[in-house]
Parts: sequence; structure tokens; C-alpha cells
Amino acid sequence: MAMLELQGVTVRFGGLVAVNSLSFDVQEGTIHGLIGPNGAGKSTVFNVVSRFIRQDAGEIRFRGQALDCEPHEVVMRGIGRTFQNVELFRGQTVLDNVMIGLHTAGKTDVLGGALQTRRVREEEAATAKRAHETLRFLGIAEYAGRRAYGLPYGVQKLIELARALALRPSLILLDEPVAGMNPTERMELAGVIRQIRSEFGMTVLLVEHDMSFVMNLCDRITVMNFGSKISEGTPPEVQQDPQVIHAYLGEEEQDAAAR
Repeated sequence: MAMLELQGVTVRFGGLVAVNSLSFDVQEGTIHGLIGPNGAGKSTVFNVVSRFIRQDAGEIRFRGQALDCEPHEVVMRGIGRTFQNVELFRGQTVLDNVMIGLHTAGKTDVLGGALQTRRVREEEAATAKRAHETLRFLGIAEYAGRRAYGLPYGVQKLIELARALALRPSLILLDEPVAGMNPTERMELAGVIRQIRSEFGMTVLLVEHDMSFVMNLCDRITVMNFGSKISEGTPPEVQQDPQVIHAYLGEEEQDAAAR
């Protein structure tokens, strides 16, 4: 069944149509790629699903229910995400960065936090345990006590992924997860994403410009250009679609490649 459904979604910024009547489904248990040239509207799709911005038309449904809520409620419904640009509290430790994500699901109020009641201490211990478990799963537990500032970019990307994973969402949105990583790191992360699906039962929707990474990882791919969907299918189907080739290569380069 479809976990996420976009039906005729349109997003405008003034006179610019960033997303134009876009419709596609993400099936439960799949790794789904959303690709397209720069400026195609992919990150806008992520932002509208996350409810950071609102669509001007169309509907978004998650597990059959309209996704019409505030950003923090999106997290509580079971959708996590990472960002194109790493968004970490650089002055805090790696462990703190992951725990901050978990606190969105906590039940501690201001008074309980100030008094440090037994329930608050137990909740904090459970939060730290889950954060440590997630860091170990991603192979970066050794950085738990270090500040995020100054760590290698690839490690920072994994910290952000850990923060999203720690809440164990049903659907995780990965915005350019391998940007800035070397080939070895990219291959390792592909294995991690497969594990996320198999061990946690998560569905994955990712935006990525590394076509080799996408084609070898995704079950299904939706291709955008200038805000519209131009193709959809399995990786082999998408790779052979003339509209996709044209969008990425252009007419002159496509003719040259044919010659």
C-alpha cells in the first residue's frame, strides 16, 4: 500500500511555480528516489511534505490520512528527515545532537525538568540509551562525547541521520545523503540505508544527484524537471526514458552522445 501520496501538489513562490501538479506514491517498505536536475523542485517537495511550507493546491496523504498539520506534528506522525545542508548544533556533543531529536517525543514539562524528578531522570536515561544505540548502528559511537564542530563532513551527515533515525520513523526523507562523501563512504551508506529498511522496517524517500548511487539502491524512481514529473518507474526504465536523458544531457549533448 502507499505510505505517502502526493496528488496534484502545486507550490508557487510569487510568480514562480516550483512544483507543478505533482502526483506520485511511495509504497510502504520501498526505497524511492526523487531525482532531477538542479532547480527541478525536489527540495521543495521535501519541505512541503515536512510542512515547512504549504502547497497552493493538491493533497498530501500519509498512511491514508491528510497530512495537514504543523512541522512538529509531522515528526510525531512518523516522518523523519535530514537536510541538504547539515543542520547540527555544532557547539554541542554528538550525543546531545541526537538526544535533542528524541526530546521532541518526550513527556517532560518545564517543572519536571527543573525539579529533576525520578520520571524525568528515567526518561533522560532511556533517551541517552536510544541515542547511543543509534550511533552504534551507524558506526559513529566513538564520536559520542565530541563536539559536532570540526568533525569530518561525512561524519556530520551521519550524525544528522542518527538524529532522524533515533525516533524510529515509519518514513524517512533523506535530502542528498551522500553529498560530500567519498566513494567508500557512499558505498557504506548505501548498505546502511538497506539496513534501515530491513532492520527497522522503514520506508525511504531520498533526493540525490549521484545517479550511480540512486540507480543501484532505489526500487522505484520519480523524475522531476522544472517542477513537473517527467518520468517514473524502475531504475532501468527511468535510465532509458528519452525525457530523462534530455533533461540531464540536453539536445546538443544527447545528439553528440548518439554520434
